[in-house]
Amino acid sequence: MKKALTKVLLAGLALGAGAPALAQAPTTLPSQVGQGPLVMSLSHSLVDVGAFGGGLTSIPLTSADITAAQSGQTVNINTVTTPVSLPPQAIAFGLQYAGNTSASFSQLLFDGSYLLGLKAAKVYQDLAKKQTQQAEIDVVEQVSKAYYSTLVARARLKLLSRNVQRLDTLLYQTNQTFKAGFAEKLDVDRLRVQRNNLVVEQQRAQRLTELSVALLKFQMGLPQVQVVQLTDSLGAAVVDAGALRQRLGVASFSTGGGVEGLGAVPTAPEPSATQRPTTAPLASNNGQPTQAQAAFNYNNRIEFSTLETQQALAGLDLQSRSAGAYPRLSLTAAYGFSGSAPAVKDLFAFRGPDSRNGAGYPNQNWFGFGNVGLSLNVPVFDGFRRRYQVQQARLQQQTIERGFETLRQSIDLQDAQSRTTLVNALDVLDNQQANLTLAADVARVTRIKFQAGVGSNLEVITAETSLREAQTNYYSAIYDVLVAKVDRDKATGELYSQAK
Repeated sequence: MKKALTKVLLAGLALGAGAPALAQAPTTLPSQVGQGPLVMSLSHSLVDVGAFGGGLTSIPLTSADITAAQSGQTVNINTVTTPVSLPPQAIAFGLQYAGNTSASFSQLLFDGSYLLGLKAAKVYQDLAKKQTQQAEIDVVEQVSKAYYSTLVARARLKLLSRNVQRLDTLLYQTNQTFKAGFAEKLDVDRLRVQRNNLVVEQQRAQRLTELSVALLKFQMGLPQVQVVQLTDSLGAAVVDAGALRQRLGVASFSTGGGVEGLGAVPTAPEPSATQRPTTAPLASNNGQPTQAQAAFNYNNRIEFSTLETQQALAGLDLQSRSAGAYPRLSLTAAYGFSGSAPAVKDLFAFRGPDSRNGAGYPNQNWFGFGNVGLSLNVPVFDGFRRRYQVQQARLQQQTIERGFETLRQSIDLQDAQSRTTLVNALDVLDNQQANLTLAADVARVTRIKFQAGVGSNLEVITAETSLREAQTNYYSAIYDVLVAKVDRDKATGELYSQAK
């Protein structure tokens, strides 16, 4: 029992590891979480922990065994006749073949470590569940980032396709103008160079999109040959930007600040007079969160809850080491038969007390026996082994207690870092939204001027280049915001609860 309990406690302390599939947004992800190899492996370990706990629970139950044995002597030990003149000597009497069969019972009455073992089994099972939950959180994080990467890559690829179509139209119009004698060949060549570069960029984006899908399949635990269909658009993933700013206390927008479609360009509204004071306390506090924002519930983090469970296991381990000095009391009982015969066939004749030979004398060869008793095991001296084990368990418990402060500091740092990263990402997104709006307007006006004959081809190419750069920066900013939001949710312990 003590060995089994030690195994539980030490193992617990050591834990401180066809049809198209629909890839869903992280808010509806639980159906994909359990498909990863790591989570499935931990789920199997959880079943093993449950079976091990059931084994501990069955220890005090009555155990029964039935045994049977038959043996034959290789030396003849039959009765020996000796001359009377010989001095007295030891002579073996018995039959060559012997056998016995018996049933034994035992019932544990008292064991100081048994109740601790039951508690440890339950706590260990709880620890295994939390370890599985932590693995699921990691899977949600990885799948979320891969999912958002695929959404952004596909949105940018569609935008590049529209850019190629628009540039093809402009190239056709310029070529017709050149044939009519109102444009230079240099203008046509510039647009062709621009188109070639854009096509190459489109091909690169196509390959990167395929790579993003492959990464998403890997994170979801799907084979690479599996077809994956994304069920959401990029706009649905970023429509909560305004509410997110309000939660962070950096702004209060009336709109989500997202995109309506893959090609839409959202415009960040200017804050009103009542909105501007929202950011003032942050500016006066060097960008640090206010006291209300700094309040954090550490129990939201699975790591903190896991450490609490490990602390409970360490306490049970210490109690188990101390309980090693307690006696162990068991009730035992046995009943059976033993027999002997000069030959094997006679041994299996099974003659009982009512058996008689030809002369009428008893001819019994099997005799019954039985006993009932108590078995008491009292530890007396173990060479100070238990003493050192208690010291080791106490040190382990103190180490875990000191780990709480380290974990709190780490969580505080992750909370501040994730908040700062998300605020910066939102600021960059606002800036890139404004730049994209300006670049799109400049490109539109430049094309109109060129078609009216009052603008140069070089201005059009420069404006188109700036527009593509603004588009690239904008989608990169969207991805940074989405990833920062995932990191923020994980830091605050909300990622898995949102997925569930």
